[in-house]
Amino acid sequence: MLMRTPRECGSWFWDLDDVVEPGLESALRTAGRMGAVLQKHALLEPDTLEWNWFQVGKGGLGIHSRLDLVRRSLDDPALPDDLRACRPIGHPQAEMGGILVLGSGAWFDASGTRHKEYRLVELMVSPDEIGPSAELSVYHDVWGLCDFRGEPHPAIHAGNAPRLASALQELDQVLGVEAEPGEPTYYGRAEGHGLKAPEYIDGRGPDLTDAVFG
Repeated sequence: MLMRTPRECGSWFWDLDDVVEPGLESALRTAGRMGAVLQKHALLEPDTLEWNWFQVGKGGLGIHSRLDLVRRSLDDPALPDDLRACRPIGHPQAEMGGILVLGSGAWFDASGTRHKEYRLVELMVSPDEIGPSAELSVYHDVWGLCDFRGEPHPAIHAGNAPRLASALQELDQVLGVEAEPGEPTYYGRAEGHGLKAPEYIDGRGPDLTDAVFG
């Protein structure tokens, strides 16, 4: 069982303002294209969509929706209307926030054994009518040179990080935009198509387990 950080240890952001149309249909098409790349690299098998609702002038409404795909693809033409149908009846002016695409992915341990992990990576696309974008986030230590206790784990890194790097490079090509590294957190930061190398002291990276883990 992998430890999962409460905040991402790396994220990548794509500003799609000049390359795709805004709106829900476009956001789902983007999710479908990205999901196909992530699925190809065994990083994400989409099975659920989650999002919150907000209202202009009021902000977040504290209402969240979840839609199980149930063997449906992200490019199902009926999907946008199904998402809109989840609008809370008491808030007819409510609009959808970022759509989180959830599912399971595969990671490899030091012996090369494959494991399945829910929310191994998280994909979010924006259905906003202004400023379409996408973001990919990771929360586990299999992508870094050390585990969260600071112990180097080169075999685990070699079995997982190159797959993530290849997927990110392919996403840049598919989207026509180069990813920007997301904001750093206590648990790490993105650099290029991977995670920034830790600072070593006596052959070890930082021990991050003093923070609360999920």
